[in-house]
Amino acid sequence: MAVITVNTNVSTSFFLQTSCKPKPFIFQPLKQQLPLLKPFKCLRRRSSSVKPNPVISCSAIATSELVVPSKLEQLAAEFRLLQEPRERVKRLLDFAAAMEPMAESGRVDSNRVMGCTSRVWVEVGIDEEGKVRVAADSDSDITRGFCACLVWVLDGSKPEEVVNVSTDDLAGLNAGLPGGSGRSRVNTWHNVLVSMQKRTKQLVAQREGKFPFEPFPSLVITSDGVFPKGSYAEAQAKYLFPNELKVDELVNLLKENNIGVVAHFYMDPEVQGILTAAQKQWPHIHISDSLVMADTAVKMAKAGCQFITVLGVDFMSENVRAILDQAGFSEVGVYRMSNEQIGCSLADAAATPTYMEYLSAASRSTSLHVIYINTKLETKAFAHELVPTITCTSSNVVQTILQAFAQVPDLSIWYGPDSYMGANIKELFQQMAKMTDEEIAAIHPEHSQDSIRSLLPRLHYFEDGTCIVHHLFGHEVVENIKEMYCDAFLTAHLEVPGEMFSLAMEAKRRGMGVVGSTKNILDFIQDRVQEALDRNINDHLQFVLGTESGMVTSIVAKVRSLLEPAKSSSEKAKVTVEIIFPVSSDSISKTSSSLSSGVQSAKVGDIILPVVPGIASGEGCSIHGGCASCPYMKMNSLSSLLKVCCNLPDEENILSAYQAERFKLQTPNGKSVADVGCEPILHMRNFQATKKLPEILVNQILHPRQSTC
Repeated sequence: MAVITVNTNVSTSFFLQTSCKPKPFIFQPLKQQLPLLKPFKCLRRRSSSVKPNPVISCSAIATSELVVPSKLEQLAAEFRLLQEPRERVKRLLDFAAAMEPMAESGRVDSNRVMGCTSRVWVEVGIDEEGKVRVAADSDSDITRGFCACLVWVLDGSKPEEVVNVSTDDLAGLNAGLPGGSGRSRVNTWHNVLVSMQKRTKQLVAQREGKFPFEPFPSLVITSDGVFPKGSYAEAQAKYLFPNELKVDELVNLLKENNIGVVAHFYMDPEVQGILTAAQKQWPHIHISDSLVMADTAVKMAKAGCQFITVLGVDFMSENVRAILDQAGFSEVGVYRMSNEQIGCSLADAAATPTYMEYLSAASRSTSLHVIYINTKLETKAFAHELVPTITCTSSNVVQTILQAFAQVPDLSIWYGPDSYMGANIKELFQQMAKMTDEEIAAIHPEHSQDSIRSLLPRLHYFEDGTCIVHHLFGHEVVENIKEMYCDAFLTAHLEVPGEMFSLAMEAKRRGMGVVGSTKNILDFIQDRVQEALDRNINDHLQFVLGTESGMVTSIVAKVRSLLEPAKSSSEKAKVTVEIIFPVSSDSISKTSSSLSSGVQSAKVGDIILPVVPGIASGEGCSIHGGCASCPYMKMNSLSSLLKVCCNLPDEENILSAYQAERFKLQTPNGKSVADVGCEPILHMRNFQATKKLPEILVNQILHPRQSTC
C-alpha cells in the first residue's frame, strides 16, 4: 500500500512507503474487568517493488474499527481505573515497550517536536485509501508511552478526524506524573498531537492542490551570527551590528553633556542597534517598556545626569517629566525626539469625550477605573477626578483587577482604553470560571470559581480603543499561524485581537506560549532558550513574535548572550533560535510612483510596493511581508537623537519644541494635572510593592464624594 509522507520542517517532499494492515483490536481484561489495550507485534505486507519501511507503520498497539472519540474514551476509561500514578506510569511503560521503534532515518531533527522536555520524533503519511498513517518515538520511555497511545488513537483515521481532535479531548488521559513533572507530561500529549495535526493538514492541502501559505519573514539566531529570511527580516537585521563610528559619536556626546537615554522596546532597529552597542561604554542608556522608563530616568538623575532624552511617544516623555518632578529632580531637562507631536492611537482614543462618557456610568456606582499606563497624564488626571483610578501594565492588570474585586465588596471595575486587552481579560476570567478552586487559588489565593463567576458581570471595558500595530494581528495572520506555525512557541502581547489571544492562550496551556507584556515575552524566550541549552541536545526553537517588531533587537541581544558562550565548547550542543514576524498583508504601505533611486520596489497592478522605510530610515514593509511596526515610534530617529545631544545644554533655545513641557493645565476641580495625573501611577506602585490596593484608594472608592484627589 502506498503512503505519502511529508517532512514539514524542511522543504516538502513526497516519497512512497509500505504500510501494514493492522490486526483487530484485542482486549485484555484486568481484575476490574475493564477491556484494556493489548500490545502486539506489527506484521507488514511485503511488496516486491517497494521496500518496506518500518517508520510509517501500523501501531504496535493494535488498531480497530473504533472512531477516534471512542478510542479516546477507551484510553480515558482505562487510566481512570488506575488510581495510583505509579500504576499509570507502569501502563505507559508497557505501551512504550510494545511499540516498534522508529527507524534511525526517521529520528532526525526535522521530525522533532518542539516544546517537549525529552526528544520526540513524529512522521505522518496518507495512504492510498486516504487514511492517515502516523508514527512517533522518543528517547524517554514515558514519553514514548504517550506517543504509543496517540499513534493507536490516530493511525488509520480519516484526516478530518485527526484535525478535529482538540487538546481538551486529551484531558481524560490522566496518565502523567504528579506535580510539575505531571504538567510537563500533559504538555507532551498536546504538543505531539499538534505536530501530527499540522503535518496532516499540510498533506491534505498538497493532495488537493492548494497553494501553501507564504512563510512569514524571520531571523535565525545562532552562536555564529544572525541570518535573515525575507526582505522584511533583512531590514530588521541590517542594524543589529551598527557602525562603530556612529556608536562612538553618540557615546562621546552623552559623556560630554552628561545625558541619560531611556528608550522603548519598539524603537527603530537602527536606533536600538546603536543604543545597545553604546550601553557597553555609557551606563546611562536603558531600553525597556514604558513603565520602567520613568523609574530609570529617576535613577539616572540620582547618578548625576543633567538631561534625559526620551525615545518613545509623547505620553512617555510626559510621564518621565512628571515622575522626575515628583522625585525632586525638576532641574533635570527632559527632551523628546521630534519638534512635531509623537502620538499614539491608543492614548488618543482615551483623550476623547467618548471615553469620559464611558466613565460617567462608573461614577454612579462603587467603582474603580483601571487605566492602561500607555495613556496621557491629562487623561489620567481627568479620569481620576471622575472615578477613583489606578494605572496598570499588561503584566500586572490581571492581578490588579483580581485584588480589587477581592478587597472591595460589590465593586464594579471599568477598564480602558485598549479594547482588545479588555476583551482578552474578560475572556481570561471566563476561562478561569471553568477551573477548579485549587487552580484559581494558584492564580489568586482569595478567589474561587464562585467569586470569578460573580465578578464577570461587574467587569466592563471600553470598546473603542486599539493600538494600530497590535490591530494587525487579525484573522489573516491567525490563519497563517494555525497552518504553518501551530507547533512553534507563540508569544502575544495582551493588546492583540481576540483570535490571536485565544491562539496564544491555547499555546500557553500546553507550555508553548506566553501572553503578557513586552518584558514577559522577552523573559519567556530567554527561559526557553536556557532550558534548551541545559538539555545540551541539538535543537531549533521557533518563536512567533506577536508584538511590535522593534522588540527583536532586545531579543537578539539576549539570545546571543546565551548562545555565544557555547560556541567555544566542542561538547555543547548546537541550539538555533528563529524569531518569526507574523505580518499582515493589510500593513503593506501604498506609495506614489516617485521613488528614490536607491529604493528597490515592485509593481502590483497600478500600485508601487517598495521596501518602505520607517520615518527615519531602513526598516519597513515589502511585498514579502507587511510591517508590524509603529510609525509613531519610528519618529525617534538616530539623527534626531544626535541633534538633541549636540545642542545640549540648549543655551540658544534651539530645542524648545523638543522639550517635554510641564503641565500648566488644571483639572475641572482646579488642581494641577501633573499632581492628579501622577496619583493613579503612585497607587499602582503601592500595589506592586504590597500586593494590595492602598488604603487611600480604597477610601476614594467607598467614599467618592468625601475623598479629594
